[in-house]
Amino acid sequence: MITLTQAVIVEGRYDKIRLSSLLDTVIVETNGFRIFKDREKLALIRALAHKKGIVILTDSDTAGFRIRRYLQGAISKEDYKNIYHAYIPEILGKEKRKLQPSKEGTLGVEGMSTQILLEALQRAGVLAGEISQPRETHPLTKLDFYEDGLTGKENSEALRLQLLRQLSLPHYLSANALLQVINATMTREEYRQALARCRLEQLPQG
Repeated sequence: MITLTQAVIVEGRYDKIRLSSLLDTVIVETNGFRIFKDREKLALIRALAHKKGIVILTDSDTAGFRIRRYLQGAISKEDYKNIYHAYIPEILGKEKRKLQPSKEGTLGVEGMSTQILLEALQRAGVLAGEISQPRETHPLTKLDFYEDGLTGKENSEALRLQLLRQLSLPHYLSANALLQVINATMTREEYRQALARCRLEQLPQG
């Protein structure tokens, strides 16, 4: 298992399953072209690009390159330096689970060998630091959010909006997406400190 600092963006569920057996990092699927209309998922990807960097690893077919170009264009110019492009070769074939090959007859990310995937990541420049800071062994859960007043309470939405502002994240990020970003980019202690600052801001002045 290789630990990456950056999050990895793939097209589909089976791509994510394939990479999850190799990489210890956040892996986000675009659900194919659905990313074009999924404002919340795009906000999550933008936040990950800003906070820790992203590796775009799509299939090497027309659809994959279209999604890749869309994602690159959706990231702010200041975060371009945090985008890494990993490319798989065009190999004719069909994944075992499929009855028919893809439209262009080539294998996707899920059909690549471990060696090819690791070489693609290495060429992208993200394996040089494969030993990164250890990830939080006990990530935050929805229960933590509830107990901290970020969900399920009378003033939860207001507190959550304050935390989003504190972390420079889009205001329309849902609680679930916020939880994912925090677990991907912060330690539990850093989260506690940010939340404490939000509570201080709520205190009446004077």
